[in-house]
Amino acid sequence: MKSVIATKEKQKAGPPTIKRIVIIDDHPLFRKGLEQLINSTNDGFAICGEAGDAAEGMVRIRQLKPDLAIVDLSLPGANGIELIKNIRAEFHKLPVLILSMHDESLYALRALRAGAQGYVMKQEALENVIGAIREVLGGRPYLSSQMSAKLITNFASGSAQANPTDKLSDRELEILELIGKGRDVHEISDALHISRKTVETHRAHIKEKLSLKNAREVNRFAAQWVEGQAG
Repeated sequence: MKSVIATKEKQKAGPPTIKRIVIIDDHPLFRKGLEQLINSTNDGFAICGEAGDAAEGMVRIRQLKPDLAIVDLSLPGANGIELIKNIRAEFHKLPVLILSMHDESLYALRALRAGAQGYVMKQEALENVIGAIREVLGGRPYLSSQMSAKLITNFASGSAQANPTDKLSDRELEILELIGKGRDVHEISDALHISRKTVETHRAHIKEKLSLKNAREVNRFAAQWVEGQAG
């Protein structure tokens, strides 16, 4: 009798709802690989659309009304954090998961403040992205265990005070990170899809906002900051 009732309840419930996902990333091969990974699971996730930049991403989201947006931080034009803010302004309840090459320790907190629900580094995507999607769609934030522990430790020790880099824009923070990793203007220009002149303008703003005297001090500060955040 119980099995008959259970069967009828299942019939009433109908098939499980597919959770539809949009990927916004400027690397077509990465999008394709991520799509294959997500579609190959039995978790009820399916890629319904993709985009290569922030503007196209907003168009896809408006058209498709997905259940989740997966967003890269380094996008041509408006970067990923600006895109998160635009998504949050227009689609208050749409969960956003960041999937980025940038170090989690440098960007996760800023991404969460902008309105993202989770952060996964691309080099960890294969092993962690499905779990991250489950958590975020379940209404829970997702960070790596290491990053979660770091935030808890900082909070418990009272070391969550303002950081000088909080003065920087999202794009300036990206450039500071790349300077700290030893990239030159040409390499930064290629990585962020912006002109060398724009990189130099952002570097000048970084120098002013952090009260640094010259390019050498910017390089030194950037290297120490990257090393300190990763530690």
